[in-house]
Amino acid sequence: MYEPTRPLPLDSPASKRLNRLLDPSYPLCREDVIWVLEYIKKKVADIDPTLMDSSQPNLIKAFHSFAEASMSLIQRKNGDHEVDRLRRWLTDAVEGLSS
Repeated sequence: MYEPTRPLPLDSPASKRLNRLLDPSYPLCREDVIWVLEYIKKKVADIDPTLMDSSQPNLIKAFHSFAEASMSLIQRKNGDHEVDRLRRWLTDAVEGLSS
């Protein structure tokens, strides 16, 4: 299960949903992926204070993972290995913004 370096409040709805969506046993769907991408986009657009403490390599890795996940949606590849990769990219993107 996803355990962020700097967690959201554990009782927050966003934290609960994010943890559920990044859990490898959860059946990820397109709407879930879009929700995570929107969450990341909002965090960056709102200039979350935790981003100021993130190192440039972590931010670059997060952007790369965000872009890979986004492109995966556009290309609409199917298969279990793609879902696993997509979930890994989403996890890396979220972690990159939290570390």
